[in-house]
Amino acid sequence: MLNFLPHTVIGVITVLYLIVNTVFWFCFLLPVTILKVIFQIKPVTKFLNIILKGIAFIWIAGNNFGLALTRKIEWEVAGTDDLRNNQWFLVISNHQSWTDIVVLQKVFNGKIPLLKFFLKKELIKVPLMGIAWWALDFPFMKRYSPAFLEKNPHLKGKDIEITKKACAKFKTIPVSIMNFVEGTRFTPEKKARQNSPYRNLLKPKSGGIGFVFSTMGEQLTGILNITIAYPGGPYSFWDFLCGRVRHIMVNVEEIPISENLIGDYINDAQHRERFQQWLNFLWREKDLKIDQMLGRSRDEFELKTAGAHGEKGMELRDLN
Repeated sequence: MLNFLPHTVIGVITVLYLIVNTVFWFCFLLPVTILKVIFQIKPVTKFLNIILKGIAFIWIAGNNFGLALTRKIEWEVAGTDDLRNNQWFLVISNHQSWTDIVVLQKVFNGKIPLLKFFLKKELIKVPLMGIAWWALDFPFMKRYSPAFLEKNPHLKGKDIEITKKACAKFKTIPVSIMNFVEGTRFTPEKKARQNSPYRNLLKPKSGGIGFVFSTMGEQLTGILNITIAYPGGPYSFWDFLCGRVRHIMVNVEEIPISENLIGDYINDAQHRERFQQWLNFLWREKDLKIDQMLGRSRDEFELKTAGAHGEKGMELRDLN
C-alpha cells in the first residue's frame, strides 16, 4: 500500500505501472496477432484466439493487481454469483468517468466473456490499442452521417451490413458487448443542459443498443444491467488514479432476452418506440437504485414523478 504518499505521487506511479503492464503484455500479443494475420485457417485462428484471450485476461488481472497495491478500496458488489463465461451478453451501465471501465474489468474479468465495445473504424489507428482491439475481435463499425447518406443514398444500410459481418464471428464465440447507454459521462452541467428527468443519470440513448439488437439480437442470451455508484463522489479518473476513491458499489441485474426486444430498430418505427419506452423505464429504475445504494431519500417532486411512471412501468415490464 502506498497510502502514505501524496495523492499526486500515487497517481504518477499508477500511470507508469499501467503503461509498463500494457507494453509488456502487448509484446506477447503482437507476435500472436501476426500469426493470426498469416494463418487464415479456422482451427489455427480458433487456437490463436484462445491465446489472445488469455493474454487479455492476464493483462487485466495485472492492472487489477497493480491498482490493489497502490490503494485500498472497499468493494460492495452484488449480483455476480451466477454469471457464466460461456454466454452471449449485452452489458449496459451508467457512466460517470473512465473509472467505470476499470471497475467493469475488475468485476467481470474471468466471470463473463471479455468485454468488447463497438468501436469507430478510425480507432484502429490508436497506437498499440488499435492492434490489440483488432486482434481481440472488437467490432469496428463504419457509421455514415445522415448528410452523407443523403448525398450517397446507395450506401444506406451499408453500415449495418458491415457491422453484421464483423459480428458474424460471434455466432460460435461467446462475447460480452459493452455499451454506456448515456453516450457520455454524467456531469451536473450535462444533466442541466439535457433537462434530464433523472437525479443521477443523463437521458439514455437507445440507438446504440438498438443497433446491437438489429445486428446480433438473436445471438444474445441475456442483458447485464450494471449500476455503479461512488459514495462520496463524483470523482474524476485522475482522482481514482491518485487513490482518492475509497468505496465503490456495483449492482448487477441479469435481464432475459425476450422476443419483444428483438426487432428491426433501424426501419421499424413502432418497434423503435417500444424499445425506447422500455429503456426509459429501465433508466428510471436505475436512478432509484443509485439513490438506494447511496442511502439517499427521494424528494417530493421525484416521488411524484416515479408515481406518474408507475402505470406505464407495469406495461413496459411486459417487454421482458
